[in-house]
Amino acid sequence: MFFDFGIKDFIDVLLVAFILYYTYKLMKASGSINIFIGILVFIVFGIVVSQLLEMRLLDTIYDNLVKVGVFALIVLFQDDIRRFLLTIGSHQRASALFRFLQGNKSNQQDHEEIVQIVLACKSMGKQKTGALIVIERDLPLDEIVRTGEIVDAAISQRLIENIFFKNSPLHDGAMVISKGRIKAAGCILPVSHSLDIPKELGLRHRAAMGISQDSDAYAVIVSEETCSISVAYRGQFYLRLSAEELERMLTKD
Repeated sequence: MFFDFGIKDFIDVLLVAFILYYTYKLMKASGSINIFIGILVFIVFGIVVSQLLEMRLLDTIYDNLVKVGVFALIVLFQDDIRRFLLTIGSHQRASALFRFLQGNKSNQQDHEEIVQIVLACKSMGKQKTGALIVIERDLPLDEIVRTGEIVDAAISQRLIENIFFKNSPLHDGAMVISKGRIKAAGCILPVSHSLDIPKELGLRHRAAMGISQDSDAYAVIVSEETCSISVAYRGQFYLRLSAEELERMLTKD
């Protein structure tokens, strides 16, 4: 069998390795790496039992477990599967394809609107006002918008600062910006329970990480404790950004 190994078999192995590698990276970013490892061990065990050891009884049991296990995994890990698929959808190349299928529409925020967001964050940092702003990109955030109060207003520095003012009823939640508008405020975000998040980062940072793992949105955090500006994007933190760095990040493709 080894000497029958041809170019098609090499491509087959290469594609499988490629798929496993990127699945590992995506599931690690979405916090589901333990599930990936468990499934991988289960698959390897099945191959050893059925192909190498040729244990018929165990092979039969294994086949039945696989048939039932697929449905069990969907039921038990539906949130992780959803997060994983959203992570695939928010991948840079997938997002580019999504934009192409939509007619190559640009989802990049207008520069003036970005400037208003940056100025508001800079001002709130100086005033030690906490804020969490989610900027929608390719994947819609309609479910998140529905958890808050609809605003649907033009983006302005003064409005952003007023919403996050400490006595404002909406200052504790997240603001969602979509298609050049402030869509909603006081929104509830999914909180990440990743153990990789530094302990000194609070609930706003965990909520920002959660939405960055579930979508391709930018989540901008202004810390009222440290007065620093940070961004969560694609499951990664970019901490202690200057106003110029924030502007560059939000305006890039």
